[in-house]
Amino acid sequence: MSDIRVLVVEDEPLIAEAHRAYTEKLEGFTVVGTVHTARDAMAFLRGAEVDLVLLDLNLPDKHGLEIARALRTAGSQTDVLAVSSARDVATVRQAVALGVTHYLLKPFTFAAFRDKLDSYARYRAQLPGTGEVAAQHEIDRAFATLRGPAHDSLPKGLDPHTLDLVLAALRGLAPNTGLSAAELGARIGTSRVTARRYLEHLADAGRVARHSRYGAPGRPEVEYRPA
Repeated sequence: MSDIRVLVVEDEPLIAEAHRAYTEKLEGFTVVGTVHTARDAMAFLRGAEVDLVLLDLNLPDKHGLEIARALRTAGSQTDVLAVSSARDVATVRQAVALGVTHYLLKPFTFAAFRDKLDSYARYRAQLPGTGEVAAQHEIDRAFATLRGPAHDSLPKGLDPHTLDLVLAALRGLAPNTGLSAAELGARIGTSRVTARRYLEHLADAGRVARHSRYGAPGRPEVEYRPA
C-alpha cells in the first residue's frame, strides 16, 4: 500500500514545520506540501493528489472550514483532520457536518497526534478506495477504528471523567513543567495515590513523561510532564 499523502495547512511557519516533522516520524505517511493560507491550500489541492489535510482553522484569509466545504462541494474524497485551538461547540458541530475526520485541539502532544493519524491509517486500511464491504460489521469496525479507543477501554478503576480532569490539568501547564502525583491530586480533588494511577496510565500510553525532581533531601520526587 502506498503512503498516505498529507498536506499541512498552518499559518504559523514554525508550527507548520512541527506538524510536518511529526507526520514524517510516522511510518506510512508522506508530507507532499506545506502551505500557510487558504488560497494556497486550494491551489495546491487543485494540482496535486492529497489523501489527508492537516487543517488549521484560523487562517489569515479564510476560516479553515471553508476549505473543507469547498472540498465537499467539489466531490473530493480528500479527508480533513482539523488542528485548532477553537473549542466552541458551533465550530465543532460545523466540522462534523462537513465530514472532518478528526478534531485535534492545540496544544497537543506528539502521542495525541500519533494516535489520531494511526487510527486514520487503520481506518483507510479497513475501507480501501474501491470494491464493496461484505457486511455491516465491517463498516462498524471501520467507524470504531476512526473514533479511536473508547473510554470503556480504560483500565479497571479509572473513569473517563477523572481522566478528563487530569488531562485538563496537564494541558494547563507551562512548557517544560510538570506535576507530582500529590500536586495533581490537590488540583483535581483526589488522593495522591489515585492521581498517581492516572499519571502512570498516561505514562504507559506515552502521553506523559516521567522526570525526577530534585531539591528536597532524600529520595527524588517523580513529576509528570506532557510528552
